Amino acid sequence: MNVVINGEAAEVADGISVTKLLTDRQVKMPETVTVELNGDILDRDAFDSTIVRDADAVEFLYFMGGGWTATNNGGPRSWD
Repeated sequence: MNVVINGEAAEVADGISVTKLLTDRQVKMPETVTVELNGDILDRDAFDSTIVRDADAVEFLYFMGGGWTATNNGGPRSWD
């Protein structure tokens, strides 16, 4: 079946779960990835039971920390 993964058309097996899709697509650090299916964030507990359907849009998202910090001398802020 045809789906869109991270904005690109892809063909995947019928009846594939989100967990199996992560494995088949060799997603790095699957234990830290957030999955969005058709615009909705999935609970990690639902990965095994959520089946990807034809024409679904799947996004693999990684959230990163960081931000602005002040320097010790009161100078300009910089990115961590």
